[in-house]
Amino acid sequence: MAGGKETTRQKMINIMYLVLLAMLALNVSDTILNAFKNINDSLDASKTNVSSSLDQLFNSFRDTELKNKPERAQPLWDKAQKAKNYADELNKNIQRLKDEFLDKGEGINPETGDLMLRDNMDIAQQIMINQKEGEKLKAKINETRAKLIALLDPKDRGNVSFSLDATDPKKAVSGKSKWEDINFGEGTPLTAANTILTKIQADLQNAEAEVVKKIFGELNPTQMTLDRFKAVAVPSGSYVIQGQPYKAEVFLTASDSKSNPSITVGGSALAVKDGVGTYTGGTGSVGSFTWKGTIRVKQADGEVKTYDTEPITYQVAKPSATVSSKNLNVIYAGIPNPFSVSAPGFSLESIKAGISGGSMSGGAGNYIVNVPGSMVGQQVTINVSGTVDGKTLSLGSNAFRVKPIPNPVAKFAGKMGGIISGNKIGDGQVTAVLENFEFDIKVRVTRFNVVIVKPRQDPQSFACQGDSFSGAAKAALAALPYKSVVYIENIQAAMPDGRTPSLNSMVFTIN
Repeated sequence: MAGGKETTRQKMINIMYLVLLAMLALNVSDTILNAFKNINDSLDASKTNVSSSLDQLFNSFRDTELKNKPERAQPLWDKAQKAKNYADELNKNIQRLKDEFLDKGEGINPETGDLMLRDNMDIAQQIMINQKEGEKLKAKINETRAKLIALLDPKDRGNVSFSLDATDPKKAVSGKSKWEDINFGEGTPLTAANTILTKIQADLQNAEAEVVKKIFGELNPTQMTLDRFKAVAVPSGSYVIQGQPYKAEVFLTASDSKSNPSITVGGSALAVKDGVGTYTGGTGSVGSFTWKGTIRVKQADGEVKTYDTEPITYQVAKPSATVSSKNLNVIYAGIPNPFSVSAPGFSLESIKAGISGGSMSGGAGNYIVNVPGSMVGQQVTINVSGTVDGKTLSLGSNAFRVKPIPNPVAKFAGKMGGIISGNKIGDGQVTAVLENFEFDIKVRVTRFNVVIVKPRQDPQSFACQGDSFSGAAKAALAALPYKSVVYIENIQAAMPDGRTPSLNSMVFTIN
């Protein structure tokens, strides 16, 4: 009838079932049929009780263990859900067969509360044997049993006591050698076959309950019984800004993360979570500080062992920041000035910088400073702050002088004067060049005058806009005689800071 260990209740039900089968061989009386009906009702009541107990077990585990210890309880909860799904799948299969019995048995007799054709001995045989539903059910029962047992810890698989099993007998029973023939074969009244299906449902629910209890039982807390320990203290860093907390984790490398040993520093207990204590050291004054953690662990035999960390030293320094120009020690008005900003003990992403005048953009240590020409001769301040543990701390400031861009020098054909070929002078441009300046700045000439003096002739003067000769000036410069003199003067340029300085004059002699 079943494999494995059985409870007293299960053994009693099996014996009653065998006695009824033996009585059926003699006579199918209403008394015997009523007895099957009573057993069926008893099994239904048992199913209801087990189902209610299972619901309470799932709800209790969900509301306590799964809520309070999700990292350990979730895998067990998932396995228990698999057990429930396996059981539900088989139960639906059995219920389908019972519904077919109900249909073929012409419903329920209101007087007996049993099937109308409960004494019929052909319906069960037709469905379960001729249509091979019994053979399919046997395979499904054994498959479900194997799946449920596979969910258990290997040490628990050999001592299950549930009776969910469908194996052929070693010796034939009344000439029948198959499980399905014994339970649903020739001579089996419909009510008896229906009771057998109810018994399988009850066995299934008992099996589910046993497996789920064993799965949930794997979460039972145990004492720490490790044989090798090493006390470890891991500080968040050895460099601390004055006024900011110093933190370190103190824990056992071989500890159970779900246990909470006693951890103290200087006699004061630390708050412990998941086996790890967090120490916050004082940083109210500048200097070097040393501390040591003590861990006490209760062994399985009740003995308390003590372990000390190595001494840990940390430095507390005043807030500081380093601000340096990438090009010069001043800020030039009217152009982008690149800056780098950093502070010891702070990541570049946690540092912010701002300026008292003008604008400052960028981040992650690299910034661009822009100051208008109206601030030339004044002083601006760059302020630096850093964020640590969600708090913003001032790291200091630096003052910078705002200087104008130096005036460029005027050149023509790369020269500032001298002898020049007459063939070149008319086609060139007057340029403004910033010599020996670290920034790559382009300055454009906006206007100038050119004076042409030919030998033994009166001077000719022309006003030119932009950096090129006017049409009239180009005509006058064409085919200049030898020893002619060209003056380029009143040169004016437009600077990035808004200034328009006058540049040097140039004198060229035609060769």
